[in-house]
Amino acid sequence: MPDATPLPKRKPRAARRRIHFNTPLGRATLQALAVIGFFALWELGVRTGWISAFLVGSPFGIFAVGYKMIASGELLSDTWFTLFEAILGFVIGTIVGSLMGLALWYSVFVARLVEPFIVAINSVPKIALAPIVVLWFGTGLVSKVALSVSLTAIVALIAAYQAAKDADVDLQSLLISMGADKHQVFFKAVVPSTLPSIIATFRINIGFGLVGAVVGEFISSQRGLGHLIYTASSLYDLNTVWVGLFTLMIMGFVLYYVIDMIERTSLPWKQSNTTHQVQV
Repeated sequence: MPDATPLPKRKPRAARRRIHFNTPLGRATLQALAVIGFFALWELGVRTGWISAFLVGSPFGIFAVGYKMIASGELLSDTWFTLFEAILGFVIGTIVGSLMGLALWYSVFVARLVEPFIVAINSVPKIALAPIVVLWFGTGLVSKVALSVSLTAIVALIAAYQAAKDADVDLQSLLISMGADKHQVFFKAVVPSTLPSIIATFRINIGFGLVGAVVGEFISSQRGLGHLIYTASSLYDLNTVWVGLFTLMIMGFVLYYVIDMIERTSLPWKQSNTTHQVQV
């Protein structure tokens, strides 16, 4: 019986490069496409008359205004001014609030005594305090920083106090059984336990710091992105308003990832836990 003639082997096709969307590059690609598509549809709607350029502006108009403001230095000056106010208020408010929250751990009596007042202060919209803050501290830098502090301090206080209450009781009991006093328990058990919660509030507070600075500039200021947005909106200049808003978005985005890098550096064990999640 003659041998069967073997079929000719097909040459393997060149491997196609595919973008896997469940990767950092894939997610970044999807995000970029979403942004480009959004602005393309927006511009198309303006050019076809479906969307009023007077009411919402246009991407090309926003780009032209932004380029002009960057070239003149006006946008960079306002951005740095608002950024300085926000970061200063964020740092002061977070430090003061965290220290006050940790201090409440020392006395259950004092904590229970002041807890209703903390809840009451937290329930007040801090934006409503803006006219009072400006009246007390004037129209300069201090009033904007004070408003940012009022927004960030209460968040840090509540987070630090709650984390201190939830600190590892077994570890505290072990230290006490070994002869540790209250100060040693505080620094060796309570503070390390609260550190992740305090750092986690950075993500929230950096946004509140920006809100406080911008609202303060709305009320009374001659500089900053808040002043830029408020002045442009009163003149119905929507393109300039969008330039200020998009600049704030970019600023918040950058600050968020700076905080994320700080958290990764300060708490590497937490990052290792979050990167090994079970896929269901």
